[in-house]
Amino acid sequence: MNKWKLLFVPLLSIALVACSTDTEGNEKKEESNQAVEVDKGILNVEVTLPASLYEGQDVDEAIAQMEEDGVKEVIKNDDGSLTLKMSKSEHKKLMDNMESDLKEFIKEIETSEDFTSIEKVEYNKTFDEFTITVNKEAYENGLDGFAFLALAIQTMYYQLFDGVSEEDYEMTVKLKDAETSEIFDTIVYPDALEALNDTEEY
Repeated sequence: MNKWKLLFVPLLSIALVACSTDTEGNEKKEESNQAVEVDKGILNVEVTLPASLYEGQDVDEAIAQMEEDGVKEVIKNDDGSLTLKMSKSEHKKLMDNMESDLKEFIKEIETSEDFTSIEKVEYNKTFDEFTITVNKEAYENGLDGFAFLALAIQTMYYQLFDGVSEEDYEMTVKLKDAETSEIFDTIVYPDALEALNDTEEY
């Protein structure tokens, strides 16, 4: 599972860079005009990322990268988790960019020649339930299921930044047979990632 966690810092950095340039000028003006509200936390958002996301990584390096990319403050907690502080407008921009990246990646899964068995990807508004239509025979005889791993990582990070706790975040993938329209398999993350990690360690 650690190899998938390594995707986090680059993904977060891309999203932060995309939103920091657009918000910098407006943010200074907004905080200047509403300083009292900022002090009260009305315009601030705190996101706490669990320590499990940083196993095997240089946490100080990750913190430095986040601050460089626009997070106002990153606090290392005693339990190893990280608390990110940002304005609400910056957080909204971050969420919008993460959502846009997710949708773009989903489109790539549908159209990529690397995942020929996958025909259609449907999802709900909170990105925690997906129905993926596949050519069942081609899917079962290929490796297209690996596309779901990267998708799971992105959706669970999205959920964390949207306020879902580490205990509650989850992504369910229902596989639908293109020929019969029947759901023939269901995969639940992060359980599937943990099972894969256990198998590799074994």
